[in-house]
This record gives sequence, C-alpha cells and structure tokens, in this order.
Amino acid sequence: MNDAMDEYDVVVLGAGPVGENLADRARAAGLSTAIVESELVGGECSYWACIPSKALLRPVIARAEARRASGLRQAVGGPLDNAAVFTHRDSFVSDWKDDGQVGWLDSVGIDLIRGKGRLTAPRQVTVTGPDGQQRVLTARHAVGICTGSRAALPDLPGLAEARPWTSREATSSATVPRRLAVVGGGVVAVEMATAWNAFGSEVTMLIRGSGLLERMEPFAGELVAEALTETGVKIRTDTSVTDVRRDGTDGTVTLTLEGGETVEADEVLFATGRAPRTEDVGLETIGLRPGSWLDVDDTLRVRDVPGGWLYAVGDVNRRALLTHQGKYQARIAGAAIGARAQGVPLLETDRWGAHAATADTAAVPQVVFTDPEVAAVGLTAAQAEAQGRSVRVVDYDIGQVSGAALYADGYRGRARMIVDLDRGHLIGVTFVGPGVGELLHSATVAVAGEVPVERLWHATPSFPTISEIWLRLLEAYRG
Repeated sequence: MNDAMDEYDVVVLGAGPVGENLADRARAAGLSTAIVESELVGGECSYWACIPSKALLRPVIARAEARRASGLRQAVGGPLDNAAVFTHRDSFVSDWKDDGQVGWLDSVGIDLIRGKGRLTAPRQVTVTGPDGQQRVLTARHAVGICTGSRAALPDLPGLAEARPWTSREATSSATVPRRLAVVGGGVVAVEMATAWNAFGSEVTMLIRGSGLLERMEPFAGELVAEALTETGVKIRTDTSVTDVRRDGTDGTVTLTLEGGETVEADEVLFATGRAPRTEDVGLETIGLRPGSWLDVDDTLRVRDVPGGWLYAVGDVNRRALLTHQGKYQARIAGAAIGARAQGVPLLETDRWGAHAATADTAAVPQVVFTDPEVAAVGLTAAQAEAQGRSVRVVDYDIGQVSGAALYADGYRGRARMIVDLDRGHLIGVTFVGPGVGELLHSATVAVAGEVPVERLWHATPSFPTISEIWLRLLEAYRG
C-alpha cells in the first residue's frame, strides 16, 4: 500500500475485546483507525478464557442447582454428556475461527492488519505479516497497547518439559484427564477445578496460601472450598510445588512438594497468576522496559512518554485484570483520545468524570462462576481497614431469605455490605451463593453511584426473590 494508506489517526495493538472497543470508540470519534492482531480477532476472552470457561461451567452449575430442587433432583442424577458440553463450548468460540469478529471490524470501518506489531519509533508501529513482509504504520494522534496478559508460569525444574496446562488448555481441551492437579487457588483455579471435577476428573488442588480466593472476603473462599470438597475435590493448602516431571512412557506427571512428598496426575494446570504481554511490542525503542506492566494515568495514557501519544488499556496496565473492566477503560481512553485529537480540553478527568477510569479503584465488579457463585464489587473489609476508613460491616445469611429458600433446598450463602460511615454510602458488597451473580449489578450501581444508604431503604426488592437480601442487610444496618 502507499504511504498515505499507512498513516492513521490511531493504531491499536491487539484485537481482543479491549482493543476492539478502543478502536471502535476512536472510529466513532471520527478518527481513522487500524488494529493489529497476530492471533484470532476477539482475543483471549473470546477463545480461551471468559467465553469457553463459562460455556463449560454453565451445565455444571445448572445440574448442581437442579439437584437442589424438589421433584427434579432424581431426573438429573446421572453424569454430564461431556461430548455435548464440549461441542456447545466449541460453538461459542466459533470453532476457534474469527470470521464473525473480522466482519464486525469491517462493518464499523476499522482496518485489520494481520501480523506481529512492534513499536519502532514514537507513533510508529512496524507490522511483520504472516508472510514475513513488513508494513510501517504511523499514528497521527495515538497508539494503544491492548495486548492483554498471559498465564505466568513459575520457574520450576522440569516444568517446560512436562507440558503443563494453562488457562488456554483448560478451557479448550476435549479430553478429560483421569487425574488433574491444579496448582493455585485463585479464580481460574477454582472455576476449572469445578468444571473438570464435574466432567469426571479426580481433581487435587495444591495451594501455596492458606485458602481459596484470598483476594476476596474470607468467607467466599471458605464456602467454595467446602462445596468443592463435598463434590470430591482434594484441597491441600500451605504447600508449594518444587519440581514437575512427565514420564516419557505413560505420560504421568509427578509433582514434588516441599518436604519431598509427591502427587501424581495425568495433567497439571498451573493457575498461578498473569503476566503482561509486553515482552515483544518494542517498548525498549521508547525507553520502557520490555515485559513490564505499563503505568498509566486515569485517562489510560502511559506516564513518562514524551508527547502523550501512548495509551495502555486493559490487562497490560494491571489496574483490573478483567475483560469488562478493560472494555470500560477502552471507552474512557477512546473518549480521551477523541477529545485530544479535536483539541478539546479534557475537563472531566476528576473522579467519575467522562475521561477518568475511576471504577478501576472504587467499583470493580467480579463474578466467580463456581458452585456456589461468588459476586463482589468494591472493597473488602480488610482493604477498607487498610485504607484507614471508618466503616461498618454488615453480614447476613442469604439462606434466611424466602427467595433463596424457594430457589434451592438447603440454600447456603452469605452476604456482606461495607458502609463508609463518614460518607454514608456503600464501598463494598460481596455475595456468595447459588445464582448471586445476577445480584451484582445492583450492588455495582450502589457503589459506583455512591447512593446514600438511607436512599437505598426506598429501593424495595421484589418478593419472593433472592434480591430481598438487600432489605435484610439494610434492616441489620439500621438495627
């Protein structure tokens, strides 16, 4: 192509949900936009994370809930049809083909450039295509790094040769291992332990810490651990893996633990955190360290880059490693890029302004799709205490709500809300129990909107629904 066609207002590296949203917002602001992708358009979430994992988990959770309904449990007593579940999963990832996503980019006027993109100068991206040919793109206004994150594997002897599962293999496999070891106790670990245990694997979780979901309220991990144990998952805490070996004859994986004890499995999933995909995007050409998380301001512009042309959106900035939060950031960044390109002063960069990603620190929602579900937004009690806030913590047994008792026999769950006493509104809410994921947005609105607790008293929940938990929490708060 000629030089004119290689110049754009905005160039985006990474065509996952975050990059797509940033490109879309830039294009909506009237800016010419190109997006560069070396894998599938749609990114990690669409093919190896959020979408396939929830497609795998939905029948698992549905069966568990059906077994708690009188008159239905006998009808769902058998095993899952694993082949049907995997086929269903494959349909949601379009059999790992991105034609639909590519068609959407074309429909909104975003140019897709296939290949590996690297910064080679300020405002300049060089793309090496699948055929080895290079194309140089120049951005008039902004370059957005939206390359996401990858599974972080520990430096253990024998790990590479053992060919461990990461989240990608755990969400895409169509073969059920007889024995699965899961190293880690976070969200990926508990969700995949839930799924593969239901598919028939003997699951053993090996956790360095003292429990599951340690970044959430303690009762969340406790209730999930209790449920996993009841379904046959073995959970071992306060243990570390020191060595991993795969037998070349029968494929057995042997994990050596501190103290010399060993655990054998047919596959091992390492769910031990995430690392930024910034090791090969050319950061060194502009004075930044390759492989680092990128520090940004609230408009998502990378700090300390002269000219203010570089943005880092989504996982790469480490503010909130969640797809929906990255898309939120993309909307903020796209609006800021558009305004700056038009020479419009950014007047709304204060808290909750149109050009400030405030929710990243104040109102991040997350659902863990286990049985029971965990849904949380804002701060935990420990986080609020660490910040020196004056708060009141209110807990309630969700199983005592009529809607919950009707939802499932023997419903077990817990709710917590945290009230900032100085400001009179919620700063954190956590629900644990079957079906609570659909309660979360009401909590998110209350936290993000800083709705006064006294006004929430007038938001009457419908009877008999699980959402009546709001009334019970408020009653407990008022005393």
